Amino acid sequence: MINKALAGILFLSMFFISFEIKNIRSVTLKRIVIDAGHGGKDPGCNGKTSREKDITLKIALQLGELIKTNMPDVEVTYTRKDDRFVELHDRATIANKINADLFISIHVNAGPEQFAGTETYCMGLHKSESNMQVAQRENASILMEANQQANYDGFDPNKPESYIMFSLYQSANLTNSMILAGQIEEEFTTFNQRHSRGVKQAGFLVLWKTTMPAVLVETGFLTHAEEEVYLNSDKGQMHTAYGIYSAIEDYKQMIEAE
Repeated sequence: MINKALAGILFLSMFFISFEIKNIRSVTLKRIVIDAGHGGKDPGCNGKTSREKDITLKIALQLGELIKTNMPDVEVTYTRKDDRFVELHDRATIANKINADLFISIHVNAGPEQFAGTETYCMGLHKSESNMQVAQRENASILMEANQQANYDGFDPNKPESYIMFSLYQSANLTNSMILAGQIEEEFTTFNQRHSRGVKQAGFLVLWKTTMPAVLVETGFLTHAEEEVYLNSDKGQMHTAYGIYSAIEDYKQMIEAE
């Protein structure tokens, strides 16, 4: 019988993500940083009745409680626990300073009203225009920062040429990040019965300078009427948090068994 960790790996292959199983990094999962996207003066994307920053915070806090309750040996740190603006580079710094073993950034997507489903990103160069558009939207948060030119080496989220630097991106953590991403999408499809848009790569600044396996989870589309209702509901938020938690649980068992 195929276990859930292997199912996540097989899920990756469905989306033509190539990696070497032998490159999985064995580590004890002790510290997880949960990043609720946007916040404060940065609302993120908007639905008809809701804002991204509010939904991501609720999911992040529920995810943290699930980890604390069921994994007492794992320390949880949040980049924010209330409605405040945290600069993107500071989010990575929080994780790096405590030597975190995992970084999970939670977001909500936007697009044409017919677009629906989840997608989980790892750091890398975008391979499609749609991936690029998601990264541009999420990276636009830096335009609200006071020292964006200095903090991001002159990076402009609205200029495609700025993303060329990500073509040189290499990370020893990419394999582990990809595996976790696959497990998250697998949980969303099996437990939550959600439509998965797959595991993808794009140049997200919030992931760029992290020094541990890191993923950015787009939990659905606020611009899709049914998904907005789902993501605003207590049930939808708990199911989403539990899907991510279950994937972390499988990931933990996998890397600690290596």
